[in-house]
Amino acid sequence: MMQVEEVKQVWLVGIGGIGMSALARYFHRDGKPVAGYDRTPSGVTEALQAEGISVFFDSSPACIEPVFRDPRHTLVIYTPAVEKEQEQLVWFREQGFEVLKRAQVLGMLSARKEAVCIAGTHGKTTISTLTAHLFRQGKVGCTAFLGGISKNYRNNFLWDEQSPFVVLEADEFDRSFLWLSPTLALISAMDADHLDIYGSHQEVENAFGAFARRVKSGGVLVMKKGLPPQEGLMADVEVLSYALADSDADYYAGELVLEDGLYRFSLHTPQGLITDLKMGIPGRLNVENAIGAVALALNAGVEVDEIRASLPGFKGIARRFDLHVNAPHLVYIDDYAHHPEEIRATLTSVRALYPGFRLCGVFQPHLYTRTRDFAEDFAQSLSLLDEVLLMDIYPARELPLPGITARTIGEHIAEVPVGYVGPEDLPEVLQPGAQPTVVLTMGAGDIDRLVPRIAAHLAHLVSLR
Repeated sequence: MMQVEEVKQVWLVGIGGIGMSALARYFHRDGKPVAGYDRTPSGVTEALQAEGISVFFDSSPACIEPVFRDPRHTLVIYTPAVEKEQEQLVWFREQGFEVLKRAQVLGMLSARKEAVCIAGTHGKTTISTLTAHLFRQGKVGCTAFLGGISKNYRNNFLWDEQSPFVVLEADEFDRSFLWLSPTLALISAMDADHLDIYGSHQEVENAFGAFARRVKSGGVLVMKKGLPPQEGLMADVEVLSYALADSDADYYAGELVLEDGLYRFSLHTPQGLITDLKMGIPGRLNVENAIGAVALALNAGVEVDEIRASLPGFKGIARRFDLHVNAPHLVYIDDYAHHPEEIRATLTSVRALYPGFRLCGVFQPHLYTRTRDFAEDFAQSLSLLDEVLLMDIYPARELPLPGITARTIGEHIAEVPVGYVGPEDLPEVLQPGAQPTVVLTMGAGDIDRLVPRIAAHLAHLVSLR
């Protein structure tokens, strides 16, 4: 495998992906020529171009510039979300280039530092971004490769040449996280997901077990209370647990109070009670996420006073419980939730924050296989809404499956009104009545492109009251 010192230039196939764009920014920040391909323009590709990174939307090898045609010093990175037959990938392989998965490169880069790796079928983006924020606001500092755009730093890549720590989102898709070697690790959830890759829930859990066994000697593994115990770890790895409110956990909240839409709490830890912690983002679920992040920060040497000062300043991540309209009778939240458990957690948090409000949710299913495998689970979670609007499935890397559509979910929803909408119907179809209403958009596809229009439409309705 090519060593980091040998890399003179980098080409990324799928450069517009959130994880891929962070790698692009890393190598660009390191002074190397960086360019790549993506299928369609997006906010991410536009930002990369503004930073001086070339992005091409032509999959032909003809657009590969001469500087990237030297196989001795050009590193080619690809995401598994890109099909194996993609023209540029085929050309690079035929010409003898080093072609590596994104996860392999992350493993290569993080091996040189103390890696703080956050894994889980949900919660990992918020926890990793908050962890990076706590590290950077303290003296410890960190470099970070994040799975979302931090609102504090307006980026998914953070650079710190001095800190020994690198914070990473450890992705279970395609077993990518098994390329990482954590010093500190966290597992937030092991729900059944990516069954097109794993085949069964048991295999998902087995993969997380393999990830846990990659924690280095002398390291720390932080796990959500209630997850299956891990065996075969290095003998001197310390295993700690966290929970929202479980006194059997090593880290758990007490005196949880809602003040002006944000939670204040105390934190029980193995080192004693930490008082007067306050969140900067809403939701009970985010208190739990914060407990996991604080556990990692404390074990890395971030001081209690630094945590107390920086936690309220955390602004969150784009598309994670993202509040766009906040009026007394009309609220609009956009969220990345695309798994039944994520949807359930989001809607439970919204119910707690807005008691008495009617909840209207627009959901775009992500992947045909996930829709097929979890149709009934999606229906149960979406039934927590008062009205459900379903969009067509976002296929991502997949071809359609016969008989699998958004109606596959809708047919299992019995107690709640269900409608079907296309992007051409939004936002005008959203016409909240006199009852206080929360509108939510959810999904991991391209529903985010509709958010500005929906927010403007709902803000206009507020202005007419």
